[in-house]
Amino acid sequence: MKQQGIISDFLYQVFALIIAVILVHAVYVAVIRPNADLQMEQQAIMQAADPDFVSERSLYVVMKDFEQETCIILMLWAMSIIGLRIYRNRKENELLNRSLLNLSEGMSILPEDARDYARPVQALPVEERQYLLPRALLAALQRFGSTRNIPDVASVIKDTCNSEADRLESELTIVRYIAWAIPSIGFLGTVRGIGEALGQAHKAASGDIAGVTASLGVAFNSTFIALVVSILIMFLLYQLQLMQDRLVLDTQNYCDDYLIRHLQVPAKDEQA
Repeated sequence: MKQQGIISDFLYQVFALIIAVILVHAVYVAVIRPNADLQMEQQAIMQAADPDFVSERSLYVVMKDFEQETCIILMLWAMSIIGLRIYRNRKENELLNRSLLNLSEGMSILPEDARDYARPVQALPVEERQYLLPRALLAALQRFGSTRNIPDVASVIKDTCNSEADRLESELTIVRYIAWAIPSIGFLGTVRGIGEALGQAHKAASGDIAGVTASLGVAFNSTFIALVVSILIMFLLYQLQLMQDRLVLDTQNYCDDYLIRHLQVPAKDEQA
């Protein structure tokens, strides 16, 4: 079951990347680059007619280069992965609002009853049984039935939650890589733009600064877009991490409130 989940996650990420590439490139080809070229031509004509003309900063011109396109693609890819994690987190949180063990106030669970109380959890749909809360409850009930020891139950719940926290953290590796790659791509655009500007320094020396200005625009625009996108991705990433941490803590509290405090070991077992 876990292997199928890994494969489905991989396929989701691959298709999300492909869709992001197609959509963003289509928008660039159909909208952004034609409008950017048109505005740059109009500004060049107006500047030639009026030396004092100051061109306005256009979003199309700022976004037109390949580095910015790549950053937008990576942003949409990261957002699709984060969106999937948030959706799953919300589904798991819904279980925390349900009474899975059918326990009322004052009821006790004896070690020999652990298997009976596990049946409602085992009867959950296959997808829900893979969530953290059912896994923690089943592990706790199985441990209680076999060891008849309440501290062991608390220990297995803590271990299950800690291992889940580590797994959730590791699954964000690709998003962290994207968050690192986006500013790097922006800096590559900066290096490319400055390199092109230096290559046209001889034209600037003769009074033609149009090429140098355009190349420096590439350098600064790519860095600007990359940093803005990176800030957005990091905000969403930290929000997701906060949600995941809360899920783990809420699951531990749920097990404490709805399971551990109802456990009871017969006096003869405690004396033994």
